[in-house]
Amino acid sequence: MNFDLPPELAAYLLELDDFIEREIKPLEQQDDNIRFFDHRREHARTDWDNGGLPRADWEALLAEAKRRADAAGHFRYPFPREFGGRDGTNLGMAVIREHLTSKGLGLHCDLQNEHAIVGNNISLLLMLHYGSEAQKAEWVEPLASGTQMFAFGITEPAHGSDATHMESTAVPDGDGWRLNGEKTWNTGIHTATHDLIFARTSGKAGDGEGITAFLVPTDSPGFAVKEMLWTFNMPTDHGHVTFENVYVPGSAVFGQVGRGLQVVQHFFNENRIRQAASSLGAAQFCVNEAVAYAKVRKPFGKPLAANQGIQFPLVELQTQCEMLRALIHKTAWLMDRDGAFSVSDKVSMCNYWGNRLCCEAADRAMQVFGGMGYSRHQPFEHIYRHHRRYRITEGAEEIQMRRVAGYLFGFMSQRAPKGVHED
Repeated sequence: MNFDLPPELAAYLLELDDFIEREIKPLEQQDDNIRFFDHRREHARTDWDNGGLPRADWEALLAEAKRRADAAGHFRYPFPREFGGRDGTNLGMAVIREHLTSKGLGLHCDLQNEHAIVGNNISLLLMLHYGSEAQKAEWVEPLASGTQMFAFGITEPAHGSDATHMESTAVPDGDGWRLNGEKTWNTGIHTATHDLIFARTSGKAGDGEGITAFLVPTDSPGFAVKEMLWTFNMPTDHGHVTFENVYVPGSAVFGQVGRGLQVVQHFFNENRIRQAASSLGAAQFCVNEAVAYAKVRKPFGKPLAANQGIQFPLVELQTQCEMLRALIHKTAWLMDRDGAFSVSDKVSMCNYWGNRLCCEAADRAMQVFGGMGYSRHQPFEHIYRHHRRYRITEGAEEIQMRRVAGYLFGFMSQRAPKGVHED
């Protein structure tokens, strides 16, 4: 058993570091772009008078970073080589995401809007597996380059994590479909040209089958963004949308009719292990910063690091980071070997524990730094406010624990849902 990173992956981390130093750090410092990452960051990013949306100059900076990363051959790392990628693995993506977030806030990786110089483009992977030939022709290149995207309309106000009871419906209408319903926490809807809307087309409430995915143009008559939902960490790109008698042609169906939820489930585990790795990296950053500060801060004539009251909480956090890292690497490695659904229990363990650990590490770093830790002149309050989101949005931690219990007690099976074929 060898726990060393594959040599090519270790070498790639050095390649990324070099790119960040040469291309991304200078861009971050140029024209006071650092305002998006220092104590001014929330105001610099947020258009408070326009629904709390991200400011245009903030999103333009992110787009330029993506463009440079794509030109350098990094943005498409996880994609197949035929689309400009490097056939990246789940282990590779987990290691890279942890590596980037462990560097702290910066243009290299800002998870508030899922931005990173190595893209986590689940939309593209879905398109490659489930899109029609016409849909692929329209979408693959814009998705691969990060120049265009579609939002995901799954969650509904009355049902939250329970997608099987969704009230949105789609009924046949000639050669197409007529959609009615509403979605909330519709991330990215402020710039998306299309919304991937999930609606019931058959069956009854609670059924996993009978739900279909539709690529709906956001300028369709009857489609409306009612409000943008302000959050703990601003700006917001989460919308509440409604669709009243929205018509789409049959070509808008994404995947198979009645198998929409299975489409999303296919990549839940891949997305969640990457999110767990990101939270681990942010947690490790907080621990590292707290340890370094405790060595130099000397109240009452001696370093904070000499106090067991400072040492022991950080020891516990570091121990949890090490254990979680081992489980994330093992889980991602097994996903690469046996398929994403072979380790659903472990993915849920990694996800809920990683997100919780990050919040605890950020809180402890604030405590070690004292008043400055609580201030916005340090990044910990931002990290806490952002990663607190993932204890809810990537499948609430209670849902993740319920999944683990389902596998542990034999109520659930670790195999691909009907209609999903792992490659």
